[in-house]
Parts: sequence; C-alpha cells; structure tokens
Amino acid sequence: MFLSKTVVRNIPKILHRSRGAASTAYRTLSAGVLENNGALHSFKTKTPISLKKAPLLKAPQLRRNKSTVVSNDNERDLYNVSQTFTGPTACESVPNFVSTLGISGPTTVYRNLTFQELFDHEKANKEGQIASAEYGETFTVDTGKFTGRSPQDKWIVKNVGSESDGNIDWGKVNQPASPEVFDELFDKAVAHFSSLEKVYVGDVLCGANPQTQKKIRFVHELAWQQHFVTNMFIRPETSEQLEGFDPDFTVINACSLVDDDWKRHNLHSDTAVVFNIEKKTAVIFGTWYGGENKKGIFSLMHYWLPLSSPAQMSMHCSANVGKEGDSALFFGLSGTGKTTLSADPNRALIGDDEHGWDEDGIYNFEGGCYAKTINLSENTEPDIYRAIKTDAMLENVAIKEQSDGKLVPDYFDVSKTQNGRVSYPIFHIPGYHKPQIAGHPKDIIFLTCDAFGVLPPVSKLSSGQAMYHFLSGYTAKVAGTERGVTEPTATFSAGFGAAFLTLHPTRYADLLQEKLNKHGSSAYLVNTGWSGGAYGVGERMSIDVSRSCINAILDGSINDTEFRTDDVFGFSVPESLPNVDSNVLNPRNAWEDKDAYDATLQKLATMYSNNFEKFLGKSTVDYTEFGPKV
Repeated sequence: MFLSKTVVRNIPKILHRSRGAASTAYRTLSAGVLENNGALHSFKTKTPISLKKAPLLKAPQLRRNKSTVVSNDNERDLYNVSQTFTGPTACESVPNFVSTLGISGPTTVYRNLTFQELFDHEKANKEGQIASAEYGETFTVDTGKFTGRSPQDKWIVKNVGSESDGNIDWGKVNQPASPEVFDELFDKAVAHFSSLEKVYVGDVLCGANPQTQKKIRFVHELAWQQHFVTNMFIRPETSEQLEGFDPDFTVINACSLVDDDWKRHNLHSDTAVVFNIEKKTAVIFGTWYGGENKKGIFSLMHYWLPLSSPAQMSMHCSANVGKEGDSALFFGLSGTGKTTLSADPNRALIGDDEHGWDEDGIYNFEGGCYAKTINLSENTEPDIYRAIKTDAMLENVAIKEQSDGKLVPDYFDVSKTQNGRVSYPIFHIPGYHKPQIAGHPKDIIFLTCDAFGVLPPVSKLSSGQAMYHFLSGYTAKVAGTERGVTEPTATFSAGFGAAFLTLHPTRYADLLQEKLNKHGSSAYLVNTGWSGGAYGVGERMSIDVSRSCINAILDGSINDTEFRTDDVFGFSVPESLPNVDSNVLNPRNAWEDKDAYDATLQKLATMYSNNFEKFLGKSTVDYTEFGPKV
C-alpha cells in the first residue's frame, strides 16, 4: 500500500491528536529517552522509526474555518519534548547556548520539562506552596516586594546608528541604556549562571502565525519561572522543533541578582530589565515577578511586526471567535476586563492579552492566559475559576490553612496585593480556539475603567472616533498592577498599552485605521469602571452589566435599538439594552448630583483634549475633530 505525500507529512499531527494505542505509541517515540554516556549526550528513541514534524498550515487556509472547539483532556500529556543533559558538556548539548551566551558551568541542564516534571521540581526545590484549589492542586509562589511590573526599571539599549535607534520612540516608556551598561550586566548574569550546578532552559515560540513566529529562549534558575513561560508561550509540539534551535531572542533571568552599580549605570534602582535588540538578548535583575518575562517579549513584538513587510498590527487585546467564525478584539489595560470578558462560554477563546493582525486575520502571540484573581468566584468568572487546577500557577494569592491542614487560595484577601494572578495554559479553557488564528474581526471593543464615573457602559464609535480613543487609551490604573499604585488613578495610555509600545503610538493608529477601513470592523467603547459617581462615591459596574453590553455587540442586537448622540463626546449611546438599567446606560441619570456630573464630565473631556495635544502633527490623519467638545 502506498501513502500519499500529504498523508505521510501529517502522520505526526494525526497521531498526536488521536486517542488510543496509535497516539500513545507515537508520543512515546517522539518524546525519546535522554541518556548520559560520560561526556557524550545522545537523544535516543526506542526504535529507529522517525516521523517528521508536519508542516504548519498556511494561515489563510486555517482562518477560513469556523470556530474550532476541541477536547483538551490529553493536551497536558502531548507536551512531551523534555530533555535533561548531565555531565561536563551538558551546556554544549543545548544548541546555540554556549556559543551564543557563554554559559558553560552547569553540569545539569533541564530543557523544556513537562508539566509534571516542573511540578516535581518546584516541590523538590521548595520554591512555593501547593494549594488545594477546588479543581486541583495548584502550585503557588510569592514574588516578594515586586507584585507587578516595574516600568521605571525597563530599559532598551540605544545602539547609535542602528535600525532600532532610528525606530524606537525614546522617552519615559522606552528609556535608553548604553551598550556598555548592558555588556556589564550581561557578563554578570553569565558569570552567575556559569557558577550554578543546574539551569533551566525553555525554548518556546511567540506568535501563532508561522510567517512571523519568533523563537524565544528563556534561561532561569528556578523551576517555577520555567513553569510560568511554559504556561504563557506557545509550546513546541515535537522534539524536532528543538533540534538546532536558534533563538530570535534570549532572556537571561537573573532575578536573584541586583545591580549594585545602578547609580554609576545611571539607572533608577538596583532592579534592571534591559533589552538589546541588536544583540537579541535581554537580562533581568532584581525582580521575581513572572510578568516581566512575558511583557518584555510583547514589547519586542510591538517592534518587529509593524516593521515587517507587509506591516502587521501588534495589539494589547484579548480575542475570541463565534461559531460562525465572527471574531472580536477586546483592547484594554490590566484590570479593565480583557481576560474576564473574552472568556465567554458561547464563544471560543483565541487569547487573553496579546495578538497580531495581518493580511489574513488575527492571531494569538501566546499559549496561555494570565488572569487577575481579585474577588474571583466560580459564579462570576467560571472559566477562569475552573482553570485553576494542576499546571496552573498562582502568583501572590493569599493562602489560608484549613482545620484539616489543607492550604486553600483566598481570592478575597488582597492584603498582599490586589494584583494576585494565575497563569495557566490555554487548554485549561474548555472549547478554546485550537488554530489560535481567525479571520478579520467583526467587532473591536475598547475597554476602559472610568474612575470618574461619567462614561456610559457602552458607546458606538465612528471610524475617526475609534482612532481618537485608541490613541487616548483612557482608563484608570488599577491598584496593584504597578508598584506604587494603591488606588485607581486616571491615566491615558496610547493603544491601551503605551507601556509596551516601542514605536510612536501614531504608527499603530495608522495601521489600525487602515485595517478598520479595509475590513469594515465596528468599534465600541465599553466602560467597566464606575457608575453613579466617581471612585469613592459610585459603584463599580457589575460583570453582569458589562457582559450584557458585550453580548449585545457580539450578537448584533445593539443595532436594533435607538441611539442618542452624547453632547460632549459625540459618540452614539444606546437608549436601551436587554438586562441593563436605562439609568446606567445614561450615566447622568445615575448621579444624584446632576451639576456634579456635568462638571466632572467637562473635567474629563478637558483631560482628553489636553492629553491629545502631543499627537498633533504626528499622524497621517488629524483625529482632533473626533474628540470631545470642550
């Protein structure tokens, strides 16, 4: 019997996604067995049979499919490309490791450990505690004083005359560091790791689009940090993807070290997160917070994609897709509801935080989710609550000991931080969108947490208004997301994620405007913040209200209602929506003091106008006319 070339090429994926003996046999073969033969390290399979990895399908071919709902029962076991190297040449066994980084001391290298192996290492190393979450034992970690990102300690090396030097939007977000400072820190990190007996190496992928997918290497000294990036990034499916792995970028996380020479280096503290784009390497000093690993690579995707040909949009947003293939984007900063509102039982999740938009549609950057746990309950956020089980990891969440000795997470205790988090692989979400890519979005939703309580829960935007609000990126910094933030503070963050934009914000706005006009996507502003008064007086919008607004957008019923035009902001506000109080839809009606509402609305409008002055003359289009009337 002869098999076609197409069938032969796809045997690995067919068997990987099948159940039964054939699937088990293939996984056994592809995983292989690592053995240490003195100084020689070899990767051996139990038989000489070799099944080559199936080529990725082209993005356009996958995107034509409707929402793909898959069973995730066996996906934990499918990630099985673990390698352990021991002996004096252990580091040399990892491709492009010693030659690129110079780390050669460790005699044990753990590379891409399985979920179970990571769990075993975390326990053996006593790196945290094991919580008895309702749906399974979950490892928990405490990251010390850093319970959020430290944006003032993030730096990009200014290599004068380089491509990055001419494209980076230098300033408070993208702070320049000298090549000499980076070299000193790099050498210090390499010397530190070379002094260790063991090291964890994670070779992962960023971006579901094969055309622009990036190979990322993480070097850690802690198993839980490898666990974090294993959850958050796209995991290699076969051992063949690790052969000859040549990373596009490497992050050396020396979190146990600090920069004692930070004053001489003209940095802000002894904590330093420094990226050298030309050397394709970053170093992390002094912070244990897991989010620094993922957000640093996100910033790099914001650099690489818009400069690609053709230019691609990089976005701080979540995404999901309906049963008919209708996709939606949810832009927003941490705490505005990106993760919560995109986890919809009636739609398939694509991703919760970082996405790209190319000529064929949208795609996820990541392989997992990173959700806030504050006040989490199964009743309000069932998908996230149930995702907290074995292989998920809780970060800075209060743990309480019960009378029977069990440790259980307490999501309502925020004495440590309001930025408690859980990271979990995306297959913990039932029915997630397996291809991780979808067609052009039908709806684009800008989420804002209005601390002033004057914006309606939902407004429809024109194309011009969409760009104005995209560039404005108004929200409130939610307590705990960054160091020093203890209560919501009004802020403007271009692109709903200015902290991650490496190019000037108008370059992303021009790209988004082009895509909106080309594909006819509708845009909305959804306020998940306060109603009936400003923070301290009014109340936070309930999740039920926000979901009702989102549902009306996604099912199109919002277009069946009457709209009024807001006198100040000019956007269209629905008069009525199912399951939403009409007084909430019209925020002025929810305020007892109408004069106070009017004054506060004008105050916010003035803040918008003043903030937007920095964009005048920077974009190909002047969006000023689409802003509020002051």
